[in-house]
Amino acid sequence: MLPTPDTSHVDYDQIYEPAEDSYLLLDTLSSASETAFLHSHFRAGHAPLVVEVGTGSGVVLAFLAANASAIFDRSICTLGTDLNRRACIAASETVRKACGKEVKSSFANVVNGDLTSAIKDGQVDVLVFNPPYVPAELPDLSLHAKYNTADGLTSSEAFDRDSHLLALSYAGGVDGMEVTDRLLDEVPRVLSQRGVAYVLFCAQNKPEEIKRRIRQWPGGWDAETVGSSGKKAGWEKLCIVRIMRTTATD
Repeated sequence: MLPTPDTSHVDYDQIYEPAEDSYLLLDTLSSASETAFLHSHFRAGHAPLVVEVGTGSGVVLAFLAANASAIFDRSICTLGTDLNRRACIAASETVRKACGKEVKSSFANVVNGDLTSAIKDGQVDVLVFNPPYVPAELPDLSLHAKYNTADGLTSSEAFDRDSHLLALSYAGGVDGMEVTDRLLDEVPRVLSQRGVAYVLFCAQNKPEEIKRRIRQWPGGWDAETVGSSGKKAGWEKLCIVRIMRTTATD
């Protein structure tokens, strides 16, 4: 079993704490079946660019960066994005702690931005997204610029700021899919021709319907469940869906 990165430095009052969804991603990406796929899929060509959207604590990004040889059978370059500035700082530290001296060769940065807005077209070889999937009202983004940089607040103001930042990590809007739908719309743009996306869904997101929708995207796409949390009742049942073009090339 590959080691889980240390996130003891992360402030969980402001940043999503690794939980079952995070660990399902780690287990899926390091499973025998998925590492075999990744070894084969990226055997040739340049070192893959691996991007985690919404890094939170950075546990997933750090896991991939630190265990690239086992998971990809080659070197990789890693990049993260998060709307929460504090999460960007924390995730960068998580990756540095996990990679040690190898961090300079495997880690680019964590960019403070919305989903893939900072990513150039056709550059991402592996995209990983653990979205805010809880069916809950989205946080008021008109307040984000204030809360994203605010320090020196009163206790009441700090509570409001922390509540806002945490809501970014779990509140998914209607059916828990508003943020995920925005990301899915970006997948064809940001993935390279050989690109692969791993997106986490809960049962209430209706993943089977989502997979059917993805398979109807123009140009030929496939969507396959490659990881599951098991047969739990209700929306808490989780799965990981792998998305890629049906005619992927180097």
